[in-house]
Amino acid sequence: MEAALSVSRPIGAMDRAVSATTPLSFWKLQAVGWSSFFVLLWAARLPNHMTRRDLVGSALAVGTMFIGSCMLRPICRAILQRPVRWLASEIRVFGWSLAVGAFWRFVLQLIGPGVHGFDPRAWSVGTLQFAIVLCLWCNLYFSITQWERLMRAETDARDARLAALRYQLNPHFLFNALNGVSTLVTESNAPAATRMLSEISDYLRATLDTNIRSEVPLSDEIALTDRYLAIEQSRLAGRLCIERHIDPDAWDAAVPSFLLQPLVENAVRHGIAPLIDGGTLGIRCECKAEWLCVTVRNSGLPNASNARTGIGLFNTAERLRVLYGADHHFALEWLATGGCQATVQIPFRKTLCVS
Repeated sequence: MEAALSVSRPIGAMDRAVSATTPLSFWKLQAVGWSSFFVLLWAARLPNHMTRRDLVGSALAVGTMFIGSCMLRPICRAILQRPVRWLASEIRVFGWSLAVGAFWRFVLQLIGPGVHGFDPRAWSVGTLQFAIVLCLWCNLYFSITQWERLMRAETDARDARLAALRYQLNPHFLFNALNGVSTLVTESNAPAATRMLSEISDYLRATLDTNIRSEVPLSDEIALTDRYLAIEQSRLAGRLCIERHIDPDAWDAAVPSFLLQPLVENAVRHGIAPLIDGGTLGIRCECKAEWLCVTVRNSGLPNASNARTGIGLFNTAERLRVLYGADHHFALEWLATGGCQATVQIPFRKTLCVS
């Protein structure tokens, strides 16, 4: 089962976003591309004992084609903004390339032999050569621009999907927490209900004050989970024991935001809360070679595989899939000795900064 999310964005806004972020890369690619083209022309003429005049001629030809490509850029952008059939766009591009190539070949004719030495056949052959090179450049520009747009669209869709899944967790948790407060009020335990409301307020403030990021340091995730566990300890009145082991190298590891909370919530709600005597929740984070292994385990009755997993675990699996693709492992198993264990294994890398 997979949740679907539709993301729409105005084409004009996307074009502005792409054009705002690509000028620097455009000029870098221009410089590298045409410099490489000049080197190839120079290398091709080396076996024929290229003279200084040939070198200057090649430099002028590449320089004029460079200027011609800059002239064609707004034309290519206009074609991209008004998409037409592939054949029609290719005909337009070749027509404009032919016109620009003819102009710059005529300029080179004026710089070289001059008007009186004009050779129509040489000009025609040179124009066709220029047109082919410029047409190939236009197609390369189309490919790079479309690839950037595709990458940006995929990134926006992924971020929107992660945000939607994350926001789905907060109401789910809030419903369960307020249900716990209602139970305390029903039991006439006003001090515990007041304390729990204060802890809920602190937890929500911490989550709402945090910028939306797909990944956070494990230390931040542990701190947020501790706030949640404080709420559950108030609700369960001492029936919840917590054991935690975190590798020293794992504190700065990058993990998906809200990774632990749904795992812990499922363990407490379905594994420990139903037990009269309560139980133990274990959190273990270990670095194993190039992997970070996170384990959440709870004590409970054996053969409790019929316990419900709920939306929290589904969202966790979905977010891991979106973030890491096939490069992760997520398993939920019911132990023969009793209890449930959730294991998450993701690539280990440290965050650039710790908030």
